Amino acid sequence: MNRNKILIELEIPLIEKKYDLFIPINKKVGTIKSLIEDALIELTDNAYVPKEDYNFYSKETGEVYNVNKTIRDTDLKNGSRILLI
Repeated sequence: MNRNKILIELEIPLIEKKYDLFIPINKKVGTIKSLIEDALIELTDNAYVPKEDYNFYSKETGEVYNVNKTIRDTDLKNGSRILLI
């Protein structure tokens, strides 16, 4: 098993989709968010339009993830479920 990545479930209510994603733990939350948003724009043929105030939220606790923290420094782990809203 790769210890540098974790598997998360990402739910995007705006487009009513869920994705299972491997994300690197050594990158910042904001970097991961930007990469995911860029991919969503392409995958949805521009139907997904990100806004500056969109954030990752824990589906379990409602906690907003700080974009300046690395994934490793959050409570995210294998199986975490997060929302992008």
